[in-house]
Amino acid sequence: MSAVTEAVKPRTPVASGGVSQSVRDSLVVAKRNLIRMSRIPEMVIFGLIQPVMFVILFTYVFGGSMNIGGTTDPGVYKEFLMAGIFAQTVTFATAGAGAGIADDMHKGLIDRFRSLPMARGAVLTGRTLADLVQTALTLFVLALVALLVGWRTHTSIVEVLAAFGLLLLLGYAFTWVGALIGLSVRTPEAATSGGLIWLFPVTFVSNAFVDSSKMTPWLRHVADWNPFSATVQACRELFGNPGVSDSGAWPMEHPVIASVLYSVAIIVIFRTLAVRKYRNATA
Repeated sequence: MSAVTEAVKPRTPVASGGVSQSVRDSLVVAKRNLIRMSRIPEMVIFGLIQPVMFVILFTYVFGGSMNIGGTTDPGVYKEFLMAGIFAQTVTFATAGAGAGIADDMHKGLIDRFRSLPMARGAVLTGRTLADLVQTALTLFVLALVALLVGWRTHTSIVEVLAAFGLLLLLGYAFTWVGALIGLSVRTPEAATSGGLIWLFPVTFVSNAFVDSSKMTPWLRHVADWNPFSATVQACRELFGNPGVSDSGAWPMEHPVIASVLYSVAIIVIFRTLAVRKYRNATA
């Protein structure tokens, strides 16, 4: 008598619990990444140095040569500049997010997460939430430095906080772009390079550092419809700082609404693509 044994393929644990389970798993992964950041303080320190250098260099090197609103007063340019520096800082965090996810993939950490009964999208959501916390800390320090060099706001505290909220929303949206890049490359180095290449035209072909109304017509249209420009203009409006003049583009006329719409659209599109890429990569 012979016994026939049938090989049973091991099954990967499947998470249950729907949205609540996904939220809990995302928070656990976010906590893991925040603990990791706290144990490697140089990650945070180096992330602070670059934006502080931008504030100081742009303020004192270009401050007296930029014509904003018909004046080259360095004080006016300081107020014009800071919203652009803040927005550039939150978007440049994209490169770090992509590199972190690529590093987790490269080291096999994602494979270990796969063996757990957790929501698939929680790994990426937790990572992006942890990056958002780091970005908020960087913005706080950067705002203090900006105040020290002479930047001032002229609106209520509610409007100022709303401006920083838009900045964090934009940073979170662009972090999902970084997540997709991190999942699409093989090494953290490639993710860092890929995350920076597209950021330079996005941030510099905008109204962040110069008044886009003084650009050539075709370049001005590109800058005025740039999602990055919408957030910068919205922050200037909420801070009470000088902004872009003589622009008929809809995002520049309604920057707060445009900023929210752009950021939400980027989150929806790139989160969908990143989660799908993650599932295919770990299938």
